[in-house]
Amino acid sequence: MRWAGEEKIVNGSDSKRVVITGASSGIGAATAQAFAAQGARIVLAARSEDALETIAETCRQHGAQVLVHPVDVTDTEAVAGLARRAQEWLGAIDLWFSNVGIGVVGKFHEVPITDHHRVIEANLIGHLNDAHAVLPIFIAQGRGTFVNMISVGGFAPAPWAAAYTASKFGLRGFSQALRGEVAPYRDIHICDVYPTFVDTPAIRHAGNYTGGKTSVPPGVLDPRSVAKAVVRLADHPHDTTAVGAPAFAMKLAQLAPGLTASSMNRFMGRYFAKADPAPATSGNLFAPPIDDGQVDGGFRRAEQRAAAAGIAGVLTLAIVAGGVLLSRRNDRR
Repeated sequence: MRWAGEEKIVNGSDSKRVVITGASSGIGAATAQAFAAQGARIVLAARSEDALETIAETCRQHGAQVLVHPVDVTDTEAVAGLARRAQEWLGAIDLWFSNVGIGVVGKFHEVPITDHHRVIEANLIGHLNDAHAVLPIFIAQGRGTFVNMISVGGFAPAPWAAAYTASKFGLRGFSQALRGEVAPYRDIHICDVYPTFVDTPAIRHAGNYTGGKTSVPPGVLDPRSVAKAVVRLADHPHDTTAVGAPAFAMKLAQLAPGLTASSMNRFMGRYFAKADPAPATSGNLFAPPIDDGQVDGGFRRAEQRAAAAGIAGVLTLAIVAGGVLLSRRNDRR
């Protein structure tokens, strides 16, 4: 696993031809701007044309050539159309960043099943649609990089976000399987990116059936640091890239998933019992938010230390449990 540091992005990305889905805010928007600064030609895709145009304008200020293509990645034919149009406009596709991600928070049985279905459709089926559309192009070219935005949710179970967990675990497995299939093509790469908590508008846009206002811990990543890791993959493809120091602790949680999940469940229950009240909402699951087009979520502030302490405690339990299991395994050998 690669740990994405603060190394300078090489200038080899200056002529890259890039497609980004989920480009209307957060990590996708930050990545578009990062590629634009390197002189790439970019196709931006998401549901909201207005939000895409906002991001496109910031990219054009860097002198980048940008094409906006509204699309819902859950629509298989629409994604195939995106790939065809991108290939025609770009001439070839060097990197496709499959970045769509949505979520809904709440106890599983209290969240409408239609909301759960929508999360799976966007976070898993949408990424399959992306890969299915671009992979034949890569094979015909003999090269190409497909980048899957997964998150640490692909390693650590998240109670109160069961569908999100299912989608991210499934996406990690899909990437591993697809990587095996493209192994004969030495210049085609399937890359996964696993950031920890990121300061994007996504948490405000998520569906929420907890009864309380959602938040994130301090110390969340700047989305631009994740974007830097994605841009680097254009010249240095790597199977798995983790962004944010706690990612290893999250991965270690797989060694004691029951302990991690039950601890997180207790924390979530306590947190939302004290949170400011909030109405039930499906968020951006079925329609783009009206305040799309922003990179930052505005959560990087000190007032949320209590939330961080709780999450840090869960991570500590994961590390301890993992260490105990590893010690027991070593003792048996």
